[in-house]
Amino acid sequence: MISITEEIAVPSPPGRVWEVISDPSAVVSCIGGAELGPSHDDGSFDGTLAVRFGGIRVKFAARVALDLDEPAHEGRLTARGADGQGATRFSAGATFRVVEGETPGTARVFCDGEIKLNGKLAKLIESGAGMVVSRMTKEFTDQLILLCAEPAEPAEPAEPVEPAESPTAASAESAVPAEPHTAVSAGTPAPAPRPSGLLARLRAWWTGRRSRRQGQAPQRPHPSTSTSGEALGQGGRR
Repeated sequence: MISITEEIAVPSPPGRVWEVISDPSAVVSCIGGAELGPSHDDGSFDGTLAVRFGGIRVKFAARVALDLDEPAHEGRLTARGADGQGATRFSAGATFRVVEGETPGTARVFCDGEIKLNGKLAKLIESGAGMVVSRMTKEFTDQLILLCAEPAEPAEPAEPVEPAESPTAASAESAVPAEPHTAVSAGTPAPAPRPSGLLARLRAWWTGRRSRRQGQAPQRPHPSTSTSGEALGQGGRR
Protein backbone atom coordinates (compact mmCIF):
# COMPACT_ATOMS: atom_id res chain seq x y z
CA MET A 1 0.00 0.00 0.00
CA ILE A 2 1.17 3.54 -0.81
CA SER A 3 0.26 6.36 1.59
CA ILE A 4 0.18 10.01 0.53
CA THR A 5 0.11 12.98 2.93
CA GLU A 6 0.84 16.37 1.42
CA GLU A 7 0.40 20.05 2.32
CA ILE A 8 0.69 22.59 -0.50
CA ALA A 9 0.99 26.36 0.02
CA VAL A 10 -0.55 28.42 -2.80
CA PRO A 11 -0.15 32.23 -3.00
CA SER A 12 -3.75 32.71 -4.18
CA PRO A 13 -7.07 33.21 -2.35
CA PRO A 14 -8.80 30.00 -1.12
CA GLY A 15 -11.80 30.63 -3.38
CA ARG A 16 -9.64 30.69 -6.48
CA VAL A 17 -7.69 27.58 -5.37
CA TRP A 18 -10.92 25.68 -4.72
CA GLU A 19 -12.24 26.70 -8.12
CA VAL A 20 -9.23 25.04 -9.75
CA ILE A 21 -8.78 21.97 -7.56
CA SER A 22 -12.46 21.01 -7.75
CA ASP A 23 -12.34 20.97 -11.57
CA PRO A 24 -11.16 17.55 -12.85
CA SER A 25 -9.95 18.93 -16.17
CA ALA A 26 -7.88 21.60 -14.36
CA VAL A 27 -6.36 19.02 -11.98
CA VAL A 28 -5.48 16.69 -14.85
CA SER A 29 -3.70 19.57 -16.62
CA CYS A 30 -1.44 19.88 -13.55
CA ILE A 31 -0.33 16.22 -13.65
CA GLY A 32 2.20 15.13 -16.24
CA GLY A 33 1.17 11.97 -18.11
CA ALA A 34 -2.51 12.24 -17.06
CA GLU A 35 -5.42 12.42 -19.50
CA LEU A 36 -9.13 12.91 -18.90
CA GLY A 37 -11.59 10.61 -20.68
CA PRO A 38 -15.36 10.70 -21.19
CA SER A 39 -17.80 11.12 -18.30
CA HIS A 40 -20.65 8.76 -17.33
CA ASP A 41 -24.26 9.23 -16.26
CA ASP A 42 -23.45 8.71 -12.56
CA GLY A 43 -21.00 11.62 -12.59
CA SER A 44 -17.86 9.48 -12.74
CA PHE A 45 -15.35 9.78 -15.57
CA ASP A 46 -12.53 7.83 -17.17
CA GLY A 47 -8.89 8.77 -16.87
CA THR A 48 -5.43 7.47 -17.63
CA LEU A 49 -2.07 8.05 -15.96
CA ALA A 50 1.33 7.05 -17.30
CA VAL A 51 4.03 6.71 -14.61
CA ARG A 52 7.67 5.67 -14.88
CA PHE A 53 9.04 3.40 -12.13
CA GLY A 54 12.77 3.02 -12.67
CA GLY A 55 13.22 1.77 -16.22
CA ILE A 56 9.60 0.68 -16.63
CA ARG A 57 6.78 2.93 -17.84
CA VAL A 58 3.35 1.81 -16.68
CA LYS A 59 0.08 3.26 -17.97
CA PHE A 60 -2.97 2.91 -15.76
CA ALA A 61 -6.58 3.30 -16.83
CA ALA A 62 -9.16 4.03 -14.16
CA ARG A 63 -12.72 5.07 -13.49
CA VAL A 64 -12.76 8.06 -11.14
CA ALA A 65 -15.54 9.47 -8.93
CA LEU A 66 -15.44 12.89 -7.27
CA ASP A 67 -17.63 14.09 -4.38
CA LEU A 68 -17.45 17.79 -3.48
CA ASP A 69 -18.56 19.80 -0.46
CA GLU A 70 -18.65 23.33 -1.80
CA PRO A 71 -19.34 25.26 1.45
CA ALA A 72 -16.55 23.46 3.34
CA HIS A 73 -14.12 23.46 0.37
CA GLU A 74 -13.60 19.73 0.82
CA GLY A 75 -13.67 16.81 -1.58
CA ARG A 76 -13.11 13.07 -1.86
CA LEU A 77 -11.74 11.20 -4.85
CA THR A 78 -11.97 7.46 -5.46
CA ALA A 79 -10.48 5.52 -8.37
CA ARG A 80 -10.29 1.91 -9.49
CA GLY A 81 -8.52 0.42 -12.49
CA ALA A 82 -5.58 -1.56 -13.87
CA ASP A 83 -2.49 -1.22 -16.02
CA GLY A 84 -2.67 -1.60 -19.79
CA GLN A 85 -1.98 -5.34 -19.72
CA GLY A 86 -4.25 -6.06 -16.78
CA ALA A 87 -1.39 -7.60 -14.80
CA THR A 88 -1.68 -5.08 -11.95
CA ARG A 89 -4.87 -3.73 -10.45
CA PHE A 90 -5.28 -0.89 -8.02
CA SER A 91 -7.82 1.00 -5.94
CA ALA A 92 -7.23 4.47 -4.51
CA GLY A 93 -8.96 6.98 -2.28
CA ALA A 94 -8.00 10.51 -1.27
CA THR A 95 -9.49 13.48 0.57
CA PHE A 96 -8.49 17.09 0.07
CA ARG A 97 -9.49 20.45 1.51
CA VAL A 98 -8.60 24.10 0.97
CA VAL A 99 -8.16 26.48 3.91
CA GLU A 100 -6.89 29.99 4.55
CA GLY A 101 -3.14 30.47 4.35
CA GLU A 102 -0.91 32.06 6.96
CA THR A 103 -1.18 35.46 5.27
CA PRO A 104 -4.23 37.13 3.70
CA GLY A 105 -4.78 36.22 0.07
CA THR A 106 -3.06 32.82 0.35
CA ALA A 107 -4.31 29.26 0.79
CA ARG A 108 -3.16 25.80 1.88
CA VAL A 109 -4.23 22.49 0.34
CA PHE A 110 -4.21 19.34 2.48
CA CYS A 111 -4.32 15.95 0.76
CA ASP A 112 -4.40 12.50 2.42
CA GLY A 113 -4.77 9.28 0.47
CA GLU A 114 -3.74 5.69 -0.06
CA ILE A 115 -3.28 3.38 -3.03
CA LYS A 116 -3.61 -0.41 -2.87
CA LEU A 117 -1.92 -2.57 -5.53
CA ASN A 118 -2.35 -6.20 -6.52
CA GLY A 119 -0.57 -8.11 -9.27
CA LYS A 120 2.78 -8.73 -10.91
CA LEU A 121 4.11 -5.14 -10.71
CA ALA A 122 2.85 -4.36 -7.19
CA LYS A 123 6.20 -4.82 -5.44
CA LEU A 124 8.12 -2.91 -8.12
CA ILE A 125 5.73 0.01 -7.98
CA GLU A 126 5.67 0.13 -4.18
CA SER A 127 9.48 0.11 -3.96
CA GLY A 128 9.80 3.21 -6.17
CA ALA A 129 6.58 4.90 -5.07
CA GLY A 130 8.28 7.31 -2.62
CA MET A 131 10.42 8.99 -5.26
CA VAL A 132 7.60 9.00 -7.81
CA VAL A 133 5.12 10.61 -5.40
CA SER A 134 7.64 13.30 -4.39
CA ARG A 135 8.40 14.15 -8.03
CA MET A 136 4.74 14.25 -9.05
CA THR A 137 3.81 16.37 -5.99
CA LYS A 138 6.41 18.99 -6.90
CA GLU A 139 5.25 19.11 -10.53
CA PHE A 140 1.62 19.33 -9.43
CA THR A 141 2.39 22.14 -6.96
CA ASP A 142 4.23 24.23 -9.57
CA GLN A 143 1.43 23.85 -12.11
CA LEU A 144 -1.29 24.53 -9.52
CA ILE A 145 0.36 27.77 -8.44
CA LEU A 146 0.57 28.94 -12.05
CA LEU A 147 -3.02 27.99 -12.76
CA CYS A 148 -4.36 29.66 -9.59
CA ALA A 149 -2.55 32.93 -10.24
CA GLU A 150 -5.12 35.67 -10.68
CA PRO A 151 -5.45 36.51 -14.37
CA ALA A 152 -4.55 40.08 -15.25
CA GLU A 153 -7.55 42.21 -16.10
CA PRO A 154 -7.48 43.38 -19.72
CA ALA A 155 -6.70 47.05 -20.06
CA GLU A 156 -9.57 49.14 -21.38
CA PRO A 157 -8.86 50.66 -24.78
CA ALA A 158 -8.08 54.33 -24.55
CA GLU A 159 -10.67 56.60 -26.10
CA PRO A 160 -9.40 58.65 -29.05
CA VAL A 161 -8.67 62.25 -28.10
CA GLU A 162 -9.59 64.89 -30.64
CA PRO A 163 -6.77 67.38 -31.25
CA ALA A 164 -7.41 70.71 -29.59
CA GLU A 165 -7.77 73.71 -31.90
CA SER A 166 -4.73 75.95 -31.83
CA PRO A 167 -5.54 79.21 -29.97
CA THR A 168 -3.39 81.16 -32.43
CA ALA A 169 -5.29 79.78 -35.42
CA ALA A 170 -8.60 80.41 -33.70
CA SER A 171 -7.74 84.01 -32.85
CA ALA A 172 -6.45 84.64 -36.38
CA GLU A 173 -9.63 83.25 -37.87
CA SER A 174 -11.82 85.35 -35.62
CA ALA A 175 -9.78 88.49 -36.46
CA VAL A 176 -10.61 88.25 -40.19
CA PRO A 177 -13.84 90.20 -40.90
CA ALA A 178 -16.54 88.36 -42.73
CA GLU A 179 -16.98 89.39 -46.33
CA PRO A 180 -20.51 90.19 -47.57
CA HIS A 181 -21.99 87.34 -49.51
CA THR A 182 -22.74 88.02 -53.17
CA ALA A 183 -24.64 85.45 -55.18
CA VAL A 184 -22.78 84.99 -58.47
CA SER A 185 -23.35 81.99 -60.71
CA ALA A 186 -20.34 79.85 -61.61
CA GLY A 187 -18.42 81.07 -64.69
CA THR A 188 -20.29 84.42 -64.90
CA PRO A 189 -18.20 87.55 -64.20
CA ALA A 190 -19.66 90.09 -61.84
CA PRO A 191 -21.23 93.04 -63.73
CA ALA A 192 -19.15 96.24 -63.78
CA PRO A 193 -20.72 99.25 -62.06
CA ARG A 194 -22.37 101.77 -64.44
CA PRO A 195 -20.59 105.17 -64.67
CA SER A 196 -22.45 108.14 -63.26
CA GLY A 197 -21.79 111.91 -63.20
CA LEU A 198 -19.41 114.13 -65.18
CA LEU A 199 -16.30 112.31 -64.02
CA ALA A 200 -17.68 108.99 -65.29
CA ARG A 201 -18.47 110.51 -68.70
CA LEU A 202 -14.91 111.90 -69.00
CA ARG A 203 -13.49 108.48 -68.12
CA ALA A 204 -15.64 106.81 -70.80
CA TRP A 205 -14.50 109.40 -73.38
CA TRP A 206 -10.84 108.85 -72.53
CA THR A 207 -11.24 105.07 -72.85
CA GLY A 208 -12.70 105.47 -76.33
CA ARG A 209 -9.85 107.80 -77.27
CA ARG A 210 -7.24 105.24 -76.30
CA SER A 211 -9.04 102.58 -78.28
CA ARG A 212 -8.85 104.63 -81.47
CA ARG A 213 -5.14 105.24 -80.96
CA GLN A 214 -4.57 101.47 -80.74
CA GLY A 215 -5.85 100.93 -84.29
CA GLN A 216 -9.58 100.67 -83.85
CA ALA A 217 -11.78 102.39 -86.42
CA PRO A 218 -12.88 105.82 -85.26
CA GLN A 219 -16.58 106.31 -84.75
CA ARG A 220 -18.29 109.38 -86.13
CA PRO A 221 -20.18 111.43 -83.60
CA HIS A 222 -23.88 111.05 -83.80
CA PRO A 223 -25.72 114.12 -85.08
CA SER A 224 -27.65 114.25 -81.83
CA THR A 225 -24.48 114.75 -79.75
CA SER A 226 -25.04 117.36 -77.06
CA THR A 227 -23.19 120.68 -76.99
CA SER A 228 -21.18 119.66 -73.97
CA GLY A 229 -20.08 116.50 -75.81
CA GLU A 230 -18.87 118.54 -78.87
CA ALA A 231 -16.97 120.89 -76.61
CA LEU A 232 -15.23 118.02 -74.97
CA GLY A 233 -14.44 116.47 -78.34
CA GLN A 234 -12.91 119.70 -79.65
CA GLY A 235 -10.91 120.15 -76.49
CA GLY A 236 -9.62 116.64 -76.79
CA ARG A 237 -8.47 117.15 -80.46
CA ARG A 238 -6.29 120.14 -79.66
